[in-house]
Amino acid sequence: MNNIPWKHAREIMNLTARRIAMPQGITKFKKAWAVPLCILMLVLVLPAGAGESLLSAQTSIAGERGSGADEDRFASQREQMVEQQIAGRGIDNSETLEAMRNVPRHLFVRSSDQRRAYSDGPMPIGHGQTISQPYIVAYMTQLIEPKPDMNVLEIGTGSGYQAAVLAEITDNVFTIEIIGDLAEWGGQNLQEAGYDHVQVKHADGYYGWEEHAPFDAIVVTAAADHIPSPLVEQLKDGGRMIIPVGSPFQTQNLMLVQKDGDDVRTRNLMPVRFVPFTREEE
Repeated sequence: MNNIPWKHAREIMNLTARRIAMPQGITKFKKAWAVPLCILMLVLVLPAGAGESLLSAQTSIAGERGSGADEDRFASQREQMVEQQIAGRGIDNSETLEAMRNVPRHLFVRSSDQRRAYSDGPMPIGHGQTISQPYIVAYMTQLIEPKPDMNVLEIGTGSGYQAAVLAEITDNVFTIEIIGDLAEWGGQNLQEAGYDHVQVKHADGYYGWEEHAPFDAIVVTAAADHIPSPLVEQLKDGGRMIIPVGSPFQTQNLMLVQKDGDDVRTRNLMPVRFVPFTREEE
């Protein structure tokens, strides 16, 4: 007889034990035999590989049962986020507000953080990186004056959330992430959330993405100590770049960079605090 791996047997045992109908008034002593009985049933009855199939089926059924209520709850939280945190603070660009209403932010955070995905603040995503506060994401999106036909580059994919917001507005979104694990995870999140037209590249964002330049807008989601010249060069005439500039782990300035021919103008917008702009070692 083929043995079922203990990991699966234990999970199946727990699932089965919860489903055994126990008569009312049963003693604690009888209940205690339910778990060993489940083990015996599994060992004697299930064919090889059936344990894994049963567990998969139970997990799938449980997910289907909870998904509708969960999605309704997340949709309500998302609407509240837009009304209170974003529109309530002065964001009025219709494309930006619609994008923030549509993107399921809870799919771009770690599973353990999903219940607070729509809270008013940044959230850690691993590797010393964060997903920005919803208001900051909306504010940076509004500043590029988004339009459906824009060619947009994001530096710092992270979980993929900012790219998803941009992709709600335009089909031409390119995003670069220097941390390999995050590039893979962010790309997977985008695919699973339906934003498969976003192109993700694992590279040093300092140099931009020349093959797809020039860009109408560039959104940088990490703080650089200066404005990277390759990014300025890849802006279209009339293009805009939003970038936090300043020392790591200190208050930085969120800056608007506007290109007008050979003239490049910058403007300080507000104090912010972003994770550092990570570079490849030279």
